[in-house]
Amino acid sequence: MSESTDETTGVARELDESGLGPGAMAAMGSVALALYYYYVRGEKQRGQFVGLWPATILGLAVYLKLEHIKRMLQDSQN
Repeated sequence: MSESTDETTGVARELDESGLGPGAMAAMGSVALALYYYYVRGEKQRGQFVGLWPATILGLAVYLKLEHIKRMLQDSQN
């Protein structure tokens, strides 16, 4: 593996351990995009639409995490 791949894997592992997985990063990105559309480009309706995405992204991330925990508990009971 190359050095950059090792570094990327390390950063991804740290983010996952801190709770900032891909879902949280996507939610933060969509907030930034919504602010960009709303204030910089002046497209208020598009900014508001994109601003609704973080709740959906985080909800899906929480659901997937809970399903993972559920599977782990079921496996430990068997």
